[in-house]
Amino acid sequence: MSKKNKIFASFLLVVTLWINVSSCVFAQVENKNPNYVQEFLGEDKFENFNRKMFTFNSKLNKYALRPINIVWASIMPKYGMDRLQGVYSNVLYPRRLLSTLIQRDFSAAGGETLRFLINSTVGLGGMFDPAKKYLKIEQKNADMEQALAKCNIKQGPYLVCPILNATSPRGLIGWALDTALDPSSYLGIPFMALVKLGFTVNKIAYLQPILSMIESNYADPYDIARTLYGIDNFIKNSNVVEKKVSGELVGGENSIFVDFINQSSEENYCSDYVCFGKIEPEKSIYEEVAYQSDPGWEKNNLWEDTFESDVIEQAQLAEMSVPVPKEKEKSPVLKADIFLTDYNSQGPVIDAMRTVFFDLPGIDESIWSELSIWNRSFAKRIKTSAVNLSPSRDDYKFRYILQKDKNSPVVIIYPSIGEGYTSHHSVVLAKLFYEQGYSAIIMGSHFQWEFVKSMPVGYKPGIPGKDIEYLQMASAKIVDFLQSKYECEFKDKVVVGTSFGAMMTLYLAEKESRDKVLEVSKYISINPPVDLIYAMNQFDQNSIEWKQNPDELKDKAALIAAKIKRLLDSEELQKLHMEKLPFNEDEAKLITGFVMHQKLSDLIFAMENGFDLKDKSKIYKMINKMNYHDYVEKYMIGEEYKNLEEISKVANLYLIGKFLKSNDNYKIYHSIDDYLVTSKQLGLLKSYCGENLVLMSNGSHLGFLYRPEFIDTLRHEILMKNNQIKENI
Repeated sequence: MSKKNKIFASFLLVVTLWINVSSCVFAQVENKNPNYVQEFLGEDKFENFNRKMFTFNSKLNKYALRPINIVWASIMPKYGMDRLQGVYSNVLYPRRLLSTLIQRDFSAAGGETLRFLINSTVGLGGMFDPAKKYLKIEQKNADMEQALAKCNIKQGPYLVCPILNATSPRGLIGWALDTALDPSSYLGIPFMALVKLGFTVNKIAYLQPILSMIESNYADPYDIARTLYGIDNFIKNSNVVEKKVSGELVGGENSIFVDFINQSSEENYCSDYVCFGKIEPEKSIYEEVAYQSDPGWEKNNLWEDTFESDVIEQAQLAEMSVPVPKEKEKSPVLKADIFLTDYNSQGPVIDAMRTVFFDLPGIDESIWSELSIWNRSFAKRIKTSAVNLSPSRDDYKFRYILQKDKNSPVVIIYPSIGEGYTSHHSVVLAKLFYEQGYSAIIMGSHFQWEFVKSMPVGYKPGIPGKDIEYLQMASAKIVDFLQSKYECEFKDKVVVGTSFGAMMTLYLAEKESRDKVLEVSKYISINPPVDLIYAMNQFDQNSIEWKQNPDELKDKAALIAAKIKRLLDSEELQKLHMEKLPFNEDEAKLITGFVMHQKLSDLIFAMENGFDLKDKSKIYKMINKMNYHDYVEKYMIGEEYKNLEEISKVANLYLIGKFLKSNDNYKIYHSIDDYLVTSKQLGLLKSYCGENLVLMSNGSHLGFLYRPEFIDTLRHEILMKNNQIKENI
């Protein structure tokens, strides 16, 4: 996020925030999760036709346009593509000028004229943008549909047209007028026709990463594409939203960006604060951080009090001989093992969103476009393959990157709940290990739609003790597949997981201690929920924030999406390291709630086999009325588990407490203010794990991953493990 033009480093996670917020803005109040696309686009009157056209366009793009774009991107370096895109943007000046004049935005019209004159001369026809670089004159995102909207012309129903893709009746008229105002449309001689073709191919090439992300990451790409169009079109045609976002992000003394550049080299990740997990005394690392209560639990609690995780009862149920706080004692006082200097906390929910900063140099760096066959960045060198986990079911996809010495040790990565095998966090973790001599296998979450499609019919994830059997089996098949394909044998195996994947990492450790299928020697668990039911309850609480002010939800969601879009699109803002995120508590809860609901939506869509349903609107009506609580009641309760209380007793880390207490082949990284756990839960976990549990002073849930203190500590843990392997050899 700190480098020029680096839009895709944290692309999947951040765009997921944008998409999910955009897909949820309005619904009947009785719905637990509002159907926002309904508010932005209304009823999908031509859904059957639209879906057919969407499928046609997807195949056209896959088999015709994308191959052309790959060839183009392999001929033209990224620098050249950017210059050509600048020229084409400059040529479209008449469109922007007329649009701003019709909207009576004379200031923008003057700015566009000045930009055109400067960039056409000093900028060599638009190849460069001195107007923006030196005079800070931003290009206006104006076209003729925006002008029509200003003239109060209604949008009309959503349409998917051949080649043009998502649009509306107003959009079609706007497109026709835009084409008429495009000077390159009148260049008829063969050479100029080739120039026009080059402009078009270059433009489409910039869209390919987004199209690929939509096609490969969501159970129903049509639904995501529709919601993405709805919110983006609303933002574009609402100048009020754009102006408010621009002023809030970069204007005046309330600007949320601090004036220093993000560190971007390997040596800059060397920390002055931490020395392999031990903090220098003058940094006050052992400052006590106490949480005497569980904020927000009793207020707006959606679940029965009976199902609150009681650490004493759970420990007794598991028959564990471990120290347990007395029932009447206060929550334990916890001490941070690593103090994050100058963290500037904004609260647990917002802090958790800082996980999008988790990145490393070199992951996406290349002079070539992401599409180019010459792009040899780390992310592009990761291969994709698949194994079959169940007859007559879809193959399960995974990603991997191997060292030159194929017998090198390997790390298996389990991502957070609902994340697929393309998770950016997993790529960053893979690079951390790869730099220390490990090969890497990246899997998707078992609580994710693609995993469900590869499992036997009727698979319903949610019970860790059962889920780990399938996850262990999938991991073993992938390892066997790679060892057979490359005729190698991995010297050692390490498993690392984040969030729900971290919980499964610990369950795998306990299971492997009994059956040794994978023969893993080390397990690294980052922010595992201690009690899964409690964590899911917290997700649900975030999801109901919209009900407090349902009438304001559309504008609020559009504003949030516009903020994220601006952060993604602005090269200047990407160069800055953010001291804090540009969201308030309510906005953060909306984003987090809807991101989590989208993951649940995709999962249910796959479980209900929504791919084969003709009328998919029915399944979405059901999904919008469901949260994680409802998921448990609908899919988990049955003959084996008769109520939530019984499920709560088998969905926590207390069940493997004996293993945690008696083994030391694992390491857990957690933060004291993680809102998905309570201080009592952390206190009991500490009593199990001792020094194997490392507590961060801040970061909430995964919001400390980007900090050099954590990265240095994890690197040292990897280095120590690698040295042990070499000694054993």
